[in-house]
Amino acid sequence: MKKLVFILFSLALGTILLSNIQCGNNTSKPESVAYLNHNDTVKYIGKEQCRACHASIYNSFIETGMGKSFNVASKTKSTADFSKKHVVYDKFKDFYYIPYWKQDSFYIMEFRLQGKDTIHKRIERVDYIIGSGQHTNSHFTNINGYVYQLPLTWYAQKGKWDLPPGYENGRNVRFTRAIEFECMSCHNAMPTVADNSINKFTSIPDGIDCERCHGPGELHLREKLAGHIVDTAHSIDYTIVNPKKLPWERQIDLCQRCHLQGNAILKKGKSFRDFRPGMVLSDFYDVFMPRYKGNDEAFIMASHAQRLQLSKCFIESSKNSNGVGKADGLTCINCHNPHVSVKVTGKETFNNACLNCHQSADACKEKNSVKITNNNNCVACHMPKSGTIDIPHVTVHDHWIRKPAKQKDIESMKTFAGIYCINNTESSALIKANAFINYVEKFEGEKSSLDSANSLLNAISKDENVNDVLDARIHLLYLQNQDEDIIAQSRFAKIADIKNPWMTYRVGQAFQNVGDAGTAENWYGKAVELAPENLEFINKWAGAKIQLEKNEEAIAVLDRLLSKNPKLVDAFVNKGFALLKLNRQGEAMACYKQALQLDCDNHQALLNRAGLLHLMGKDEEAKKDLKHLLKLNPQNGYVKDLLSSL
Repeated sequence: MKKLVFILFSLALGTILLSNIQCGNNTSKPESVAYLNHNDTVKYIGKEQCRACHASIYNSFIETGMGKSFNVASKTKSTADFSKKHVVYDKFKDFYYIPYWKQDSFYIMEFRLQGKDTIHKRIERVDYIIGSGQHTNSHFTNINGYVYQLPLTWYAQKGKWDLPPGYENGRNVRFTRAIEFECMSCHNAMPTVADNSINKFTSIPDGIDCERCHGPGELHLREKLAGHIVDTAHSIDYTIVNPKKLPWERQIDLCQRCHLQGNAILKKGKSFRDFRPGMVLSDFYDVFMPRYKGNDEAFIMASHAQRLQLSKCFIESSKNSNGVGKADGLTCINCHNPHVSVKVTGKETFNNACLNCHQSADACKEKNSVKITNNNNCVACHMPKSGTIDIPHVTVHDHWIRKPAKQKDIESMKTFAGIYCINNTESSALIKANAFINYVEKFEGEKSSLDSANSLLNAISKDENVNDVLDARIHLLYLQNQDEDIIAQSRFAKIADIKNPWMTYRVGQAFQNVGDAGTAENWYGKAVELAPENLEFINKWAGAKIQLEKNEEAIAVLDRLLSKNPKLVDAFVNKGFALLKLNRQGEAMACYKQALQLDCDNHQALLNRAGLLHLMGKDEEAKKDLKHLLKLNPQNGYVKDLLSSL
């Protein structure tokens, strides 16, 4: 038998992609209004049920941005241009993308060229289009309920196709960005997701509907059908929420449930599904944002609520002489009628909202020449359009109402000044610590934020739940790659008592990193027990089994995993490794081939296939895979050594 000259195979073990606290403007926190449809037994019934009695409102609402926010992929839903072939090239990853229709089905094709030859091609069907098309249309695919974003977006204002937000400058994750409930729920009615799953949806409605602002309608419908009618001109019908009749704080909470994109930290036992119109948003989660010195001009797309609350108009109208909230504070619906599209709302509607307080156009002290140039349009000067720092090719009105300020280049954001909570002045130390941790993991924030998280955890109140603090501590250590410290901390926990699958996953990873696959298998197994639809947990569990030579068990687990999602590259790589250890070379090669058809640049699949080819005496083919790896990473000394040894 030919002698092996390098370590041939290894597992594909995916990883999670990963000061000062200042407070927001909300200084009062009145209790939520006690509407009857706040009860969690009241069900959502869908906008078609509302249509029977509110047809005119329904007909205008479905033409709004919210009404068009999400739907299945169709030529009617898409606002994109397909009049010619559009080709988008990612120069960093060397992939081309083309969107196209084949009869009534929508597809996105990814391919790579070598000269004039196509050396890689992958085609995925578009199942959903997200976005009204006023700014963008982005595209999702559904694999047995698991929803992922596809690597192409239509930017309507510029009339161009390009990579989606966050995929630019070498960050293209292609077909692997999982769409979580938090994202889906803000572009939709009220979807349902499998317990503890990241992106396994069991139902997905067709866009934002009436109940997102009015609350679930089952009780209201039942009462009306029974003839129980309330004269809403004189009384409040507590079976359904009318946002106009909410206190201004609750109106703001309702809008900023979705128009306040940020670093949201859920309260213990809460989910994003739990909030209902009329409730206090900070009872469910706190939203944190980073702040940078020297650049108040930059903002993100869904920051309308945050920017509005910086406005003097908002601050002054929301206080009386004692600073106590009053009912007639400025809110979103002073300017926006949620039932009517902004496309058909004349600019006079928005300017009249200004004149309600500023009495007349004469209140403006600007030069007449400037006012004439802007057609006496308050919004044009005081809420100028600008690009956002998170979405390319898009401009929106800045909702920070103020005197015109010179737009600063977003590159001036050099000094991180901490994070602050927008919707709550009383966040706990544990919530703040988790906000810093989340900021680093999900938003690629400054690593110094982990020091702030550590300080908060060290000073935490003894009243906090021990397991909750331990969970945050282990999460922090996980981001710092402190495996030994994680293992030490895990000794304070009983695995049977842990309810958070992510904690058990992180502990399992630590044990695996130090070579203790047996203990890792137990912790991963607990994670899978708590979150049986989490694909990453299942893959890691199988990987630990392979390390323990439980190859048949691992293959069975991986086959179940691939039945859930047959396009998981790491699962094919791990299955190939397990098959090879059982000397089933042909089946192993088939797994590596399948992995590389899905991801032609996958490091582990290329490395493992090179090893198998070498074992089979096909060194020239093995060299091709190793040269491919060096092209992707010319500084990889390990691969250089392998190539020189052949």
